[in-house]
Formats: sequence, structure tokens, C-alpha cells
Amino acid sequence: MQVELIIFDCDGVIADSEILSAEVLIAQLAALDVAITPEDVRRDFLGRSFPTVAASIRARFDRALPADFEASYRSRLLARFEEALRPTPGFAAMLAGLTGRRVCVATSSSPPRVARTLQLLGLDAQFGADVFTASQVARGKPAPDLFLFAAARMIAAPAACLVIEDSAPGLAAAEAAGMRVLHYAGGGHMAGQPAPPGVRSFSDWADFPALLAELEA
Repeated sequence: MQVELIIFDCDGVIADSEILSAEVLIAQLAALDVAITPEDVRRDFLGRSFPTVAASIRARFDRALPADFEASYRSRLLARFEEALRPTPGFAAMLAGLTGRRVCVATSSSPPRVARTLQLLGLDAQFGADVFTASQVARGKPAPDLFLFAAARMIAAPAACLVIEDSAPGLAAAEAAGMRVLHYAGGGHMAGQPAPPGVRSFSDWADFPALLAELEA
């Protein structure tokens, strides 16, 4: 079946941002004497919205977080992005080659964060208003709501959509939505990590056109 819409996750797929996000969160929690590791972040928080992450931290450590914890995290993270954010290698060139293909972004990030991310990467014009966030649906990933919402807004049948994801919740959400899915493993946070079972994984955007052609064959 022809792929009518390609839905990209943002963090870890378009933006090589997950290591930066983890560093900021780990440092902010360390200031509160709460110790987590990069592996904790990768295993428990990757692909989830920040309110879900904060709720998990509160439950795991049985303690309240400061009222300004989320706002402070977002501010510090955006400052870090200004200094060090980069696209995943080869993404911009691959996107430019998708002539005639319909694309959008569906992310667990907040609207201000994804907007600034795409601006910093010079990709805001390419996606325009076709950017959707977990704030627009009742349930975030791994529920299918966000991907189904994006498909509806883009007027595409779920079966004709292809999702590119890096996280386990994102992969589960795409499958629950009845969409085809590929796992992208080229972000810095995925180095040395095993490929998830049961899904096609790739780490080089130069390979994406061939994978897309295989899916449509």
C-alpha cells in the first residue's frame, strides 16, 4: 500500500536531543538529592510527556517536586538547546529528498519546545503548521491517540501512514493506531542499544528511501 503520510517523532528522530534532555533532568534532580542515571531516563522516560515523567519521579521516590520544577526544566533545556542542539545526522538532506511526500510531526514534547526545536534546526518552514503534540489529546504515547489525531488532521487513513519512532512507547502507539512503523536508532542516545524486537530498525537516514520503497512494494 502506498504511504500517504509520514509521521516523524521529534526528539531522538528529527532532533538529536535526548542526551541533552537527560543531562538537564539528571542535573536538576541531583540538586534535589534525587539520583537517576541515563539508563533510567532511557528505560522509563523516553518518548513520554514531561507531566508523565514528573508523575513517575514523584511515585518512584515518594516525594513532591517543587512547584516550578517543570517550568525550570523547560527553561534550562531550551537554554541547552540554544547551545548544543543538532539534527540527527542526514535528516535535513533526507527530508529535502522526499519530494511530493506528505509529512508531519507528532511528539510528546510541549508546543513551545517542539516549535523552538524546529526553528533551531531550520526545519520549521518545512513542517509549517503540521506539528502535533501530546497536549492536544487525552492520552499520550503509548496510547494511539496522538498518531490518530495527526492522521485525522492530515486527512490520511491510519493504514496509509508510516510512523518513524525511536522510543518503545512511540512504537507501541503507532502499532496501536494501526500504522506502519520503523524504528530509528541513529540518535546519540541509542548508541550501543539493541534493536527492539518485531520492528524494522535503521540508523542512517540515507537508507530511508529504500526502506520506504520496500514498504510500498
